[in-house]
Amino acid sequence: MNVKRLLERVPSDREAEERAWSVVRAAYAEREHVHARPRRRLMLAAVALAVAVSAAALSPPGRAVVNAVRRTIGISHAAPALFRMPAPGRLLVSGGGGTWVVAMDGSKRRLGDYTQAAWSPHGLYVIAATSNEIAAIEPSDGSVRWSLARPKVAFPRWGGSRTDTRIAYLSDGRLRVVAGDGTGDAAEAGTVRIAPAWRPGDRRQLAFVASDGQVLLLGAWRSSHRYAEPRSLVWSPDGKSLLLVTARQLILFDPASGHANVLRLRDVSAAAFSRRGQLAVVRRNALLLFDGEEPRTVFSTRGRLRGLAWSPNGRWLLTTLPSADQWIFVGGRRVLAVSHIARQFGGTPSLDGWVTDPYPG
Repeated sequence: MNVKRLLERVPSDREAEERAWSVVRAAYAEREHVHARPRRRLMLAAVALAVAVSAAALSPPGRAVVNAVRRTIGISHAAPALFRMPAPGRLLVSGGGGTWVVAMDGSKRRLGDYTQAAWSPHGLYVIAATSNEIAAIEPSDGSVRWSLARPKVAFPRWGGSRTDTRIAYLSDGRLRVVAGDGTGDAAEAGTVRIAPAWRPGDRRQLAFVASDGQVLLLGAWRSSHRYAEPRSLVWSPDGKSLLLVTARQLILFDPASGHANVLRLRDVSAAAFSRRGQLAVVRRNALLLFDGEEPRTVFSTRGRLRGLAWSPNGRWLLTTLPSADQWIFVGGRRVLAVSHIARQFGGTPSLDGWVTDPYPG
């Protein structure tokens, strides 16, 4: 069965959802009009919304209404499950339902109860974390190569070459670095704000944002400016540009000098470079691509988008629409969507990287 037919399949409870939605719509249209002061009307609306949410959580018809609303917000004709990804490679996701590896054919392998994860530089291993442990994992079978018990672990990131690697992570908010074989664990810096980022192919140059908002490239430079509300640090694949995403702007740093070029674009929540160096960002409900310094919208929807990953071949972008419980693949003018993500992964997962399969076939 091809992708087009899969996307045209409709869940079996569609008719029930439509009936429930029709009942709610009709009841709203026939409600008795009460003349109330504006503040009272707002209070009544809030109470009505709370009652509706409770009903949705407790009853099958209510859940049908929620599904109908999600369908209105999300992409219609979405596939009811992830049968196949539109491009080769393996996708890493993690969250409340654990850490999973997803293959191109849609098969999924759960690696364990880890809440955060990242790929090694060539996709050979996964570094994953729980609240008090960091572990290097074999993605083919979930076996643990080594682990360290540390308090309040967050943001594990693996960098370096195929043969010489380092892993950076936070423990109780402080930056630490350990070798790829689990040896030599040591503190590197004080309190860090967001996930650190290794320069591609380099096990020494690590970028991070200090507690005062300054950006540092370990052993090289420290920014003169302090940046408020930092969200993420992202390297271009050639290591020639370092991008800082904040709530108010994007800042591109020259790794050699630390010189900053500011792009005025507010409310960006995620950013990613393709293998060829093209920058994509998620801004509220839209997915944008940069051609030079001017972005263009390639996809938009009603709800807020979250997360971003490029396919290894650079032809597809993956983002999520949590309010509709959907993943959305965007490739040129094609848009493919998959529903019921939380059900398939035991919760709504984050997108932690889409990499080339090192052992294809």
